[in-house]
Amino acid sequence: MTAHAPCLPRRQWLKQSIGSLAALGLPGVCFSQDAWPAKPIKIVVPYNAGGATDIVARLVAERLSAAVGQPVLVENRGGASGIMGTDAVAKAAPDGYALTVSLSSSLLLNQFLYKSLPYDTGRDLVLISQIAMAPVTLVVHPSVPARNGPELVDYVRRNPGKLAYGSWGVGSYAHLGGAYLSETQRGDMTHIAYKGESPMLQDLIGGRIQMAFASALGAKPYVDNGRLALIGVTGEQRMQVLPDSPTLAEQGLTDDAYRVVGWVAIAAPIQTPKPVVARLASLMQTMTRTPDMQERLSAMGFIALGNTPEVFLANYRGEYAVWQELVRKSGARLD
Repeated sequence: MTAHAPCLPRRQWLKQSIGSLAALGLPGVCFSQDAWPAKPIKIVVPYNAGGATDIVARLVAERLSAAVGQPVLVENRGGASGIMGTDAVAKAAPDGYALTVSLSSSLLLNQFLYKSLPYDTGRDLVLISQIAMAPVTLVVHPSVPARNGPELVDYVRRNPGKLAYGSWGVGSYAHLGGAYLSETQRGDMTHIAYKGESPMLQDLIGGRIQMAFASALGAKPYVDNGRLALIGVTGEQRMQVLPDSPTLAEQGLTDDAYRVVGWVAIAAPIQTPKPVVARLASLMQTMTRTPDMQERLSAMGFIALGNTPEVFLANYRGEYAVWQELVRKSGARLD
């Protein structure tokens, strides 16, 4: 196995663009794009089967297999906030047959939540394409007298120490976004972490907490029947499943904390040959532009993206400081 490059500090990596596309190939090796793939490809999902990331991975696997003429197998390696599965791919042979479809949490956010990780995204992985963005909703119990972003911010500011917000776990965007809202408005809100989104939403519906960031898929049924009130959505564009709900940025909440969103993406070991990376990126762009794939992703609350490695790397670098600051303000740690 080819040895990894020396580990540089993450800040130095950002400045020098470690992981740049010029360094992705195997030095001195001539690789024929036509030679790949010659055998089945494995996609590791670092989360349990049945979740949104797993579903996206299987959509990708089905379409990738049809495009390249080889089986594409999905292997779930859940556990430790995505660390185990991501590390397995980071340490796999860089031959184009080991990929991961993963979330921003394991590829970007974990490095701020854990003191040490067995992998370093910038050193060990090549970022191929962001398949889709994953904005979330901001919802409140109907008893909260706010129906838009500015009203909610004002309500939090005027009621310090009286409100509680939920999340599906420490270090999740629901936690970080709620902590940011509380800290910037001096709201002194109580954070309640749940083991998953479903129990969080049940407590929100029951009025035991007052607000939460939640997935569109989870929140929409309760918004539709009036059991929750929708304040807005994160990110830069409206969601197709909630076309009438403006973004928080549209409502004047233009902080980076409300504009940044999670994403699901595909990556490979760092020295995966450049022709393979280029072909995979091209295939991701093609499949995410098909009406069928866009419809499937939209129904899950995602926004299809399918960008190039260059754009993915630029987005990663641009979001790095935002997520780092969100974790700092929240005080979240997972080790």
